[in-house]
Amino acid sequence: MKTHSENRTISIDSHQLILLSLKFSVIKMEFLLFSVSLALSILLPLLFLALAIFKNSQPTSSKFPRSYPIFGSFLTLLKNKERYVQWTSDLALATPNLTYTMQSAFERKLVVTANAANVKHILKSNFQNYNKGPFFRETLRDLLGDGIINADGETWMFQRQVSSHEFNTNSLRKFVENVVNSELSDRLIPILKKTASERTVLDFQDILQRFAFDNICKIAFGYDPKYLLPSLPEAELALAFENAVRHSRERFNSFAPLHWKIKRALNIGSEKQLKIAVKQVRDFAKELIRGKKHELQTEKPLESVDLLSRVMSSGHSDEDFVVDIVINFILAGRDTTSAALTWFFWLLSSHPEVENQILKEIEENADEPSYDEVKDMIYTHAALCESMRLYPPVPSDTKSAVSDDVLPDGTVVKKGMRVAYHPYAMGRVEKVWGADQAEFRPMRWLERKGDNGKWSFVGRDSYTYPVFQAGPRICLGKDMAFLQMKTVVAGVLRQFKVVPVVEEGKQPVYISELLAKMKGGFPVRIEERAELGSKY
Repeated sequence: MKTHSENRTISIDSHQLILLSLKFSVIKMEFLLFSVSLALSILLPLLFLALAIFKNSQPTSSKFPRSYPIFGSFLTLLKNKERYVQWTSDLALATPNLTYTMQSAFERKLVVTANAANVKHILKSNFQNYNKGPFFRETLRDLLGDGIINADGETWMFQRQVSSHEFNTNSLRKFVENVVNSELSDRLIPILKKTASERTVLDFQDILQRFAFDNICKIAFGYDPKYLLPSLPEAELALAFENAVRHSRERFNSFAPLHWKIKRALNIGSEKQLKIAVKQVRDFAKELIRGKKHELQTEKPLESVDLLSRVMSSGHSDEDFVVDIVINFILAGRDTTSAALTWFFWLLSSHPEVENQILKEIEENADEPSYDEVKDMIYTHAALCESMRLYPPVPSDTKSAVSDDVLPDGTVVKKGMRVAYHPYAMGRVEKVWGADQAEFRPMRWLERKGDNGKWSFVGRDSYTYPVFQAGPRICLGKDMAFLQMKTVVAGVLRQFKVVPVVEEGKQPVYISELLAKMKGGFPVRIEERAELGSKY
């Protein structure tokens, strides 16, 4: 038995530990507050000075933003943050070599290019010199960790090699004939039928995201989240993904990394919301991994051939690393194809001649087209390429220079500088696409060949059209994305007409939250179509 004296000593020791812990927390908070106060005392006067200069400065004929000491072009960037993609595109297209250098805060420089020769140099010829870099990786690390989107070097290479097995011909055939067709016929089509019969308005962007989310989870992880059910369930995971992506994107808009890092240390504002959202996403991924572990222990190895099974069977037992892989694939698979299809259906609604050509192509195939039939939908393929030329799912992508370099057009790049290539701007280069570059015209991708006069697809090199990246990092899921999109287009248009619900004269707004979206969603009405043969 402990004596009274011993109990008292333990009690005193525990009280002392609590007091020491409280003192440490107070000191830590005081230090953080001191850091914030110091930063604000330095930056605020400079900010007011710069704002005064900015406000009183005379406009110039140049499209290019003024650069101020310390602040660089940050104030102009802030002014244009709601249309950042369009603004940076305008700047690139206004230069003779389709490339410009912008100075952001604290002398940091960013090269933005829409020049295909520069893109080839960055993504292929001098690939080793351009990686994600510390700025990009650190900004997105809380969400993406060391996943394939955020990784370089051996970590990236391992994930790419393991993932490549999911995109061979057999896997793609299985994807179309088992996964996509069942999701289409059992879930998407019934929801569209119900919407048409009840004459209600549907957010088609949300529906397409749900569809893509179910698909990527099934093919990559062997898991069905049942997100596209008739009840359109409120999924905490989807909301967490949305919040995590949005708040991660906000970090790029910060005056300096110090700004969001202070908010993260204090656990306030958008950083607090990001922390909550990321925890929800990672908790979901861990559940998925634990379920897969159990499956691998109880089933024959050959029965589990999805991506997650391959990663876990490769000997990687670090749960956090596997979680990173899961999150990256969900993000890439969910938002890219849904973004592309959202803008495709929008463009189709105002181009009936294109829709009619696609309907003729659909009529040539079975009600539930096979892998080969979907693959051979040439006109639909061209229409999708044209849509993504104007509205790419990834509007721009940034790399970081490992060492000094000079781009083919003569632009000087110093070690550590960020270099962004701009697919959105590249789809609008008149010298490449012609005077009608602003028009949606799928025929620019087609030509007649042979005695039968059938259409033949005429692709562009991936450096002129880097919608799926290019070089060693070209998107592994490119063929899978096209198969999924063409299957959806065929399945939806065979039975329905998608009619946008917008005010007359208003256009939807293209925005980027890491990946492209239609601001505010895509409200539509669904109209059932008469049998194709009766009209086409």
